[in-house]
Amino acid sequence: MSRTRKITTDDILDAAERVVVHLGAAGLSIDAVAQEAGVSKSRVVYDHGSKSALLEALIDRRVKAELERIDTAVAESAGTPHPELFGRIAVAEQIPDDRDKAVALAISAAMSSEAKVQQQMRDWTLMDLRAMAKGERPKAALMAYLALTGFYCTELFGFHQWGAAERSEILAGIRAIYASYSDES
Repeated sequence: MSRTRKITTDDILDAAERVVVHLGAAGLSIDAVAQEAGVSKSRVVYDHGSKSALLEALIDRRVKAELERIDTAVAESAGTPHPELFGRIAVAEQIPDDRDKAVALAISAAMSSEAKVQQQMRDWTLMDLRAMAKGERPKAALMAYLALTGFYCTELFGFHQWGAAERSEILAGIRAIYASYSDES
């Protein structure tokens, strides 16, 4: 006799990510996620309550995972001139995959109507801005961070994908912004 596989909240969020990858943010629904996860619609509603809550949980999980990646990269960048900035540059060296891009688009779509998602993204941005203000040369770190954010968002939203050599060159240029920008007013 085989045991029935227990479906976890993470399994449901994994299914939500797959739905977003295959159908886009507009295709995210309780029904689609339930079907993808192989559970009843009532199970998804029980775990998340609504489509908005499901999306918030998906975003929360992705933000937490990204923050863990950043924390690790910052720790590994301890010997650099500005670990907070250089750790984020190291994270940006990893090319976003289709799942990353699909979830980013879902977040973007949700921000137009979901106040909690807007606040999550504001909080994350404020945390990054505060991290840039720490350490030496905060103005230089801010300028480089803004360039990094533009680069990363351009790829994450699928507007353009650079080849490996170009990526390395751009990220080296962002590091150079930090090195060459004057913090004096």
